[in-house]
Amino acid sequence: MRTGDPMPAVEDVLTTLATGLWHWDTATGLVTVDAEAARLLGLPAERATLTQAQTRARLHPVDWNEVTGVVRLALAEDTLAEVRIRIMDERGRVVRTVRSRSKPSFDRERRTFDLIGSLQEVTEPTPGTPAGRRAVHGDWRRSREAFLLDAGRALAEARSTAEVLRVAAGLSMPGFSPDGLAVFAGTGDRLTVIGHHGQQSGDEAPFLNMPLTTDYPAAEVVRTGRAVYLSSPEQYRSRYPVTWPLAEPFGRQSWAFLPLTSAGRTMGAWLAAFTYPVDFTPDERSVLTTVARMLAQALSRAEATESERELTDGLQRSMLPNLGPEVPGMTVAARYIPTGGGLQVGGDWYDIIPLPGGGTQPGGGRYALVIGDVQGHDVGAAGLMGQLRIALRAYASEGHRPDAVLSRASRFLHGITTGTDDTADLRFATCLYVEADPVSGVLEIARAGHPEPAIRMADRTVMMRPTAGGLPLGIDPDADYPTTRLVLEPGETMVICTDGLIETGGHDMDSGWQRIRTILEKHDGDLESLADALVQGVHGPSSHHTTGPLADRREDDIALLLVRRAPEDSTAGTDGTDGSAAGRPAVRRSLLAVAQTEPERIAEARRHLRGLLHDWASDDQVDSAVLLASEMVTNVLVHTDADALLVAEVGGGPGRRRLRVEVTDAGDDLPHKRCPGELASSGRGLVLIELLADAWGVTPRGEGKTIWFELHEQG
Repeated sequence: MRTGDPMPAVEDVLTTLATGLWHWDTATGLVTVDAEAARLLGLPAERATLTQAQTRARLHPVDWNEVTGVVRLALAEDTLAEVRIRIMDERGRVVRTVRSRSKPSFDRERRTFDLIGSLQEVTEPTPGTPAGRRAVHGDWRRSREAFLLDAGRALAEARSTAEVLRVAAGLSMPGFSPDGLAVFAGTGDRLTVIGHHGQQSGDEAPFLNMPLTTDYPAAEVVRTGRAVYLSSPEQYRSRYPVTWPLAEPFGRQSWAFLPLTSAGRTMGAWLAAFTYPVDFTPDERSVLTTVARMLAQALSRAEATESERELTDGLQRSMLPNLGPEVPGMTVAARYIPTGGGLQVGGDWYDIIPLPGGGTQPGGGRYALVIGDVQGHDVGAAGLMGQLRIALRAYASEGHRPDAVLSRASRFLHGITTGTDDTADLRFATCLYVEADPVSGVLEIARAGHPEPAIRMADRTVMMRPTAGGLPLGIDPDADYPTTRLVLEPGETMVICTDGLIETGGHDMDSGWQRIRTILEKHDGDLESLADALVQGVHGPSSHHTTGPLADRREDDIALLLVRRAPEDSTAGTDGTDGSAAGRPAVRRSLLAVAQTEPERIAEARRHLRGLLHDWASDDQVDSAVLLASEMVTNVLVHTDADALLVAEVGGGPGRRRLRVEVTDAGDDLPHKRCPGELASSGRGLVLIELLADAWGVTPRGEGKTIWFELHEQG
């Protein structure tokens, strides 16, 4: 060609260079090729319009899938889409390899691609060489896919920002692993470093609190949302001369800064730095971009998890009280264990409330011990728990009796739950409210559908204490909650808990209670270690061997409150232990009231006495004691208008113990011995006492009387 001659046509030039042109419009699904492009595709060398299916039939199936990924990458980075494609014949054999370069555009309204590009035949590189690696097929392709699968799984399992950064630092990319990583976050108008790897501690100082307007690659990525690739120090120096002095001391040769984008928002930038030159081919950029997307998703999940954990920890701290103030004459231990699911606080709670008014002596004020469980384990249950706990504390602080406190609380909960339009959000709550006088040990107990309290006596005998109860709170605004009076003897421990402690692990109330009872009877230590042992028995390794009979293994929240009355012997129990090993044997004492309107509690009294004598040497004597106690309580209910108070006490050492049972009533008539006939239906009570008891008697009192009997243990 001489100077001044007209330029040859573009198509002639491309044909001379064995380069074809093609146009692909995904809206119509048609691919137009010129004659050279048609020849390279194995078709007759003439201009043609093909469908996507016809075009796809000429390409290796793996390479067809590669085209879509490269196109999306080029759109994201506003670069050319370049990819190697293997051309197949009708028999599925590879006839040649071509390189495609195109400039894609995206129609946002129709959500379609439009690509115009070129095809040129290239020599197939030798596998294993650098050129072969950049070709992205064969062994390297399989290594890349395996790497992305492993990286995706590892990042998906990371639960904290620190763990995400640790996983990212350990990623070994196929063929071009970076030796320096950093994660930047855009906070307001500032760029900060939230983690790095491959640098010394303190090296991040110049990059902390950097304005986003700084001429620095990471700042540009956060501003624009587009990746920056720098293949050499010369490129870095020419594009970012202001901040090049900050990067130069690290001695790196190539850098990739990629946006961390989640839900359409660029939350930061990821730096991958290399000590050797990297060309950043489209396929290498594709790997880096995929890792950056997975890293952004993992960081977003970790941020949400950490925010939720911080929220729930704060919620738990605000809703669960400290045990203080100390209860004089009593030791208290408490535990709260959430389910372990996402939310770290649920509907269970406990509280200790100083009550107005003094006790029987200075410094001996009364206290309310409260434990409860709002239905559910979600945010709604936690919110209702907070409101209900505040309401109970307010009613108790006004000086109301236990039954009145629970009645008002039930009305309050019913009002705030039934006032909503969502019937699915109706909730109820169980609750146990104990008013305790530390000086006398008297406990006034009101119960709203909650598990009954248990008493561990000074000699470690454990008994469930039957108490009167009403409906759970919130069901009936007019429900009544009768009160039961018990006495916590010196050295005894009261155990109150939510049903999670009993039923976790597939247990029902019976099997779960046996598990808890075994721990209580065997444990020897202070109250804090006893609380730990109870929780460990439910959640610790031993719990895996004591699963219950039920198929349902769902866990529940646990709230636990232990209250121990100090032993009378000031030298015993100073470390919080029960003092049962101190010089004298412990006294086992129990009290149970049976009202005229509750004759069914006579059966409870029999069970109660058997529990008190669970280790008595003679079964015949146990049967005799139960028979006599039942007769004495029945006589009170039949022959007087008063209620009966049953008090049983076991004292002395094993093999030589003494049982004393007293039944007190307010009637004035003293019992007298009669001689009933064969067909008489009554009159045998005192006759039985004379025959079976070692000693007995009747003690008049100011108001009423007490009839008692004693049995001496027979080995």
